[in-house]
Amino acid sequence: MTTSAAPQGQDASAPLAPGSLAGQVALVTGSSRGIGADTAKYLAAAGASVVVNYRSKAPRADRVVAEIVAAGGRAIAVAADLTDADSVAAMFARINVELGPLNLLVLNASGGMEQGMGDDYAMRLNRDAQVTVVRGALPYFVAGGRIVFVTSHQAHFIRTTPTMPEYEPVARSKRAGEDALRAMLPELGAAGVRFVVVSGDMIEGTITATLLERASPGAIAARRSDAGKLYNVSEFAAEVARAVIDPIPVDHTRYVGDTTGFGR
Repeated sequence: MTTSAAPQGQDASAPLAPGSLAGQVALVTGSSRGIGADTAKYLAAAGASVVVNYRSKAPRADRVVAEIVAAGGRAIAVAADLTDADSVAAMFARINVELGPLNLLVLNASGGMEQGMGDDYAMRLNRDAQVTVVRGALPYFVAGGRIVFVTSHQAHFIRTTPTMPEYEPVARSKRAGEDALRAMLPELGAAGVRFVVVSGDMIEGTITATLLERASPGAIAARRSDAGKLYNVSEFAAEVARAVIDPIPVDHTRYVGDTTGFGR
């Protein structure tokens, strides 16, 4: 595994050159809002045909698609419950019919702090569903394609660096998801698909940060003080978008934001 740090001070408004992804098809999971939505817009601005995936909030996904189309891009919204294998299979079948084979898969969807989803929801979504999505994608992937798994420093380094108790179940499930995907590297390599992890510090403005702040008031300010800077949604999404074209080997980790104190 190789690692790199995202350069500081890059322009988040245009992370990829126009046309650099022309002719490519990209799926961004959980992209009806937040990091996923901004990532989808960046990929579309670079010329990719983008699939905006969502679980249940169709109006949000439709708004993201409308923004992409209004800016001259191409996008469709596709609903899928990523914890349901049949739903995932139907999503990929539709993508193949409407847009063609897949070049890029950004695994952005995650969760586990929601209420009423069951005690095992974090592991089902952050580990099991990630594997289900990748296995569903592989038959449709173009050789030379790329999978980007989006995570946090708090999850990536959970084995060596404790995190807030409120976030620990999510962190452990996301690390389990990362490990499960890395276990698939021989299979990905045989298919000609590269794998990159993008790990970021707490991201200002995300639903996770909001829930953490609600559970532990002052947590975001404390981390901002320790790190010196926290990326916002659009800045972090720009780094995720850049990860789809970084020259990398099969397995790579891209660190975004300060890693001091995480035992890197």
